[in-house]
Amino acid sequence: MRIDPEHFRVREHSHVKLKKCATTIPALYRSDAHLQELLREHISQLSDIQQVLYAANRYSLLVIFQGMDAAGKDSAIKHVMSGVNPQGCHVHSFKHPSSAELEHDFLWHATRFLPERGQIGIFNRSYYEEVLIVRVHPEILDGEGLGSDHSEQDQFWDGRYQSMVELEAHLSRNNTRIIKIFLHLSKEEQRKRFLARIDHPQKNWKFSKDDLTERGFWDDYMKTYELCLSSTSTAIAPWYIVPADDKENTHLIVSQIILDTLGSMHLSYPTPTAEREAELQSFRTCLAT
Repeated sequence: MRIDPEHFRVREHSHVKLKKCATTIPALYRSDAHLQELLREHISQLSDIQQVLYAANRYSLLVIFQGMDAAGKDSAIKHVMSGVNPQGCHVHSFKHPSSAELEHDFLWHATRFLPERGQIGIFNRSYYEEVLIVRVHPEILDGEGLGSDHSEQDQFWDGRYQSMVELEAHLSRNNTRIIKIFLHLSKEEQRKRFLARIDHPQKNWKFSKDDLTERGFWDDYMKTYELCLSSTSTAIAPWYIVPADDKENTHLIVSQIILDTLGSMHLSYPTPTAEREAELQSFRTCLAT
């Protein structure tokens, strides 16, 4: 069974209702052995095409992961990208902004970590936090020197959406392809994962009081995600709503989305010029003696 990423893609100008989007779907694998076989195949294909991306040095890929706490962002990145050459892939996790970052516009921090040509860049969270957590907690705007009164103005948030879409259009024109993945976790599955973090000592470090506090704003987050996904999914930088209750399914879907996107770029190794061919032959001659 081939996974079709189009089933999870958010169409441009659509109105997302997350309650209508599945957090779990039937298993895309027949058994644990079949799952491992599929993942190995995806990882091998991704490794091969990443080498071509790196060698061609014309395009880059930016993959953005967003989701609620415990949605599996770290897990998806770890499993899906496990076969990629570290020289050609860089992961950046977005934390609370520093004082220096707060002195700049809200996109400044993210643009410093955009992937170079030939590279895959992964954002674990991203500049989209500026219309997610900041919208749920508008007092953050005070720290940005803007004032929390902006939070009541739809045009303020629309302006931020527009800035993000325009940034992504600029990147696309300059050969950076963008994939945005929202890991859609149910509130019940989050509860189970939080309990696992409490009950298993090796997972205790993952849980904090802040996680529980943010869970109390679940409905507010769902609303802000709906607005964000509806306003910023475009043909050149689409959002994908990926069911996240079953991590195994999640990994298969995410890896297929990345593979299909890279495949659509029609990458190939650079063709040597006549001068380069002659140079290589001269090297061969030297090595033959």
